[in-house]
Amino acid sequence: MNPLVAIVILNYNGRNYLEQFLPSVMATNYQPVEVVVADNGSTDDSIAFLEQHYPSVTLLKNPDNLGFAGGYNWALERVEAPYYVLLNSDVEVTPDWVNPIIRLMESNPSIAACQPKLLSYKDPHLFEYSGASGGWIDFLGYPFTRGRVFDVCEPDNGQYNDTREIFWASGAAMFVRSGVFHSLKGFDPYFFAHQEEIDLCWRMQLKGFHIMVCPESVIYHVGGGTLPRGGRKVFLNFRNNLIMLSKNLPLNELWWKLPARFCLDAISAWKGLLTGDPYFFTAIFKAHFSYFYWFLTRFRPAQNPVTPMFGLHGVYKGSVVWNYFAHQKKRFLEIIPDKR
Repeated sequence: MNPLVAIVILNYNGRNYLEQFLPSVMATNYQPVEVVVADNGSTDDSIAFLEQHYPSVTLLKNPDNLGFAGGYNWALERVEAPYYVLLNSDVEVTPDWVNPIIRLMESNPSIAACQPKLLSYKDPHLFEYSGASGGWIDFLGYPFTRGRVFDVCEPDNGQYNDTREIFWASGAAMFVRSGVFHSLKGFDPYFFAHQEEIDLCWRMQLKGFHIMVCPESVIYHVGGGTLPRGGRKVFLNFRNNLIMLSKNLPLNELWWKLPARFCLDAISAWKGLLTGDPYFFTAIFKAHFSYFYWFLTRFRPAQNPVTPMFGLHGVYKGSVVWNYFAHQKKRFLEIIPDKR
């Protein structure tokens, strides 16, 4: 008998997405499955829509918007299943999308998280920004994916159709063992949103678990494409990335990688300012000040792991920034050739 899978959709003012994409989720052919919508303090008519049109969906009502990290932590405390699927509301799934991933995870209990192949809903021939075919990270902590490097999303020509171990699984469609999720206390709620899934996958690897991509499973994600320049998203991405490094790097790596990141962030900020984007500049420096506040109030060096970054899977030992900007390498296989 198959294990129960809970598909948990975190919703915030996403009534239109629920109306558009929930039918594909309900048509999932895996059994047994429970579809859960966790409302994160919506002010639109999401709840009324669900109660009227989808009475079979389990509806959790959080009066506050706790962001992606806090919202999922709150919701998953109230869901019981061996496997969770954290699914964005703006995703169209295929009928058989759950089966291959659960087969893979059932075959190896050390697999803690897995993602499907993410293609663009608007341009289905392209990989989607937020996950593509599995997340990697370079030695300075810059995330990228098989199929998307910075702002360049590759066409899907089957080049990443192999099931592989990766560094991080996309939070847009993340399969996770519930026991592992709760044993690690879930996402870091301080992140609010952005890169909390990378932080969680890093912590999973530090505990000896594996993160996988299973491209046999395919979904289509609307997403935001590239992040808008400036604003809260830029702030959260830069701040959270520095916090993630500070939590998960051994101290003998952190002491020199952190200053290097500050320098590269500053270059990025000044480039934004000089090219007419003062909001991008401001967001990065606000992120640095917020990081220093976190460092002074929450950083506990005794809690840092001893496992080196290169001891983990999905880590590129070079600089993706240098390859992308200096050598104009825009595709994953140009940076990390497949040697098989």
